[in-house]
This record gives sequence, C-alpha cells and structure tokens, in this order.
Amino acid sequence: MAISETFVILAGGTAVLAIAFGIRLAIRAVADGGAAAARSGGGQASAAGESGGSDVAGVIALPPLIFLGFLAAAAVLEAVVPLAVLGAHAIPRYLAGAVLAAGGFVMILMGSRRFLAAGTNIPPSLPTTALVTDGIYRRTRNPLYLGTTLIYLGLGIAAGSIWAIVLVVPLLWIINTGVITREESYLERKFGDAYRAYKARVRRWV
Repeated sequence: MAISETFVILAGGTAVLAIAFGIRLAIRAVADGGAAAARSGGGQASAAGESGGSDVAGVIALPPLIFLGFLAAAAVLEAVVPLAVLGAHAIPRYLAGAVLAAGGFVMILMGSRRFLAAGTNIPPSLPTTALVTDGIYRRTRNPLYLGTTLIYLGLGIAAGSIWAIVLVVPLLWIINTGVITREESYLERKFGDAYRAYKARVRRWV
C-alpha cells in the first residue's frame, strides 16, 4: 500500500518535533543535574528545594507531549482512514502551513524569552517564581500554547489533513481543562490579586 503524502508530512513533523523536544529535555536535565550537584557541594541538602515539590500547577501532562500525541493520532488516522478532502492545491497548502508554523515558532520564542528574562521556569512541571506580564504577555496569557497550536495547525494544513484539523477541538479542550485551568488556579494561589488583575485585562488566548 502506498504511503500518502499526508501521512508522511504528519509523521515526519511529529518525529522532528519529538526529537527537538527530547533534546530540550536532555539539555534541561543536564543543567538541572549540574545545579543540584552545586547545591549539594557543601554536603547539606536544601530543605527549601525538597519542600518546593508541591509548588507546581499539577497539569495532566507536559503540553508538548499532548500536542505530539494528537499529531501522532492524526497521522495514524490518516493511515487507517484517509480523508483526501484537502489533497489538491499543494503549493497554497504548503505556504499557508509554513506561515502558520513560522508564526507559532516566533510566538514561542518571544514568550520563552520573557520567561528567561524574568528568571522563572518555563515547564509547568516546575515552580513559577515570577509573574510575567510584559512583552507578548500583554496580548495573550498563553503565547507558548497559542504558538504550539499554530505549529500544529500549520502541519495539519500543509499535510491537507482533515483529521488533524478535526482533532484540534478535543486537543484545545484538553489543553484548556487539563493544563491552563490548573495553571491559572495555581497562579491565583501564588500571586493573588496581581494575577487576578492580569487575568482580567488580558485574554487567555487572543
């Protein structure tokens, strides 16, 4: 059975993003290991570090893994039950997908740079140490998730995948309920009125 272009684009995109995410996790693990070794260099454990384990949002999974899971699911569905509705007009699809994906990467870069400048952690599995409300965060409270959604949609459109586009509905529901809502509750507990005021003036998405 011939492998469809749609499956190749979705599976290839999933593989590339998974490798990039894996490299990022490995770099962070090495950096965290070095920092932990430096803290324990005096032979004394950090009580604050141990007690900080509960100082997290408690999201259901790392958001990149959720997006990758849905991309992989779309690729499998295209292989098993292909829907060749958007198969034509390859060049416009590629261009539209590239524009969306590029915009998503730029948005993620802008959001990540503001987190790094503030000295706070990016992954929701780690404590948030500062409330970031400047830069792109004046426009959207979740530029990282919005950017990742644009990359997901860019791949789906470039592939001409109806499945990827349909799956964005449950994908965003899970991101909203399993990630963002939990993060918002955590930030309200941690930053109180400052975060509530920020949430009142800036939209969750756009």
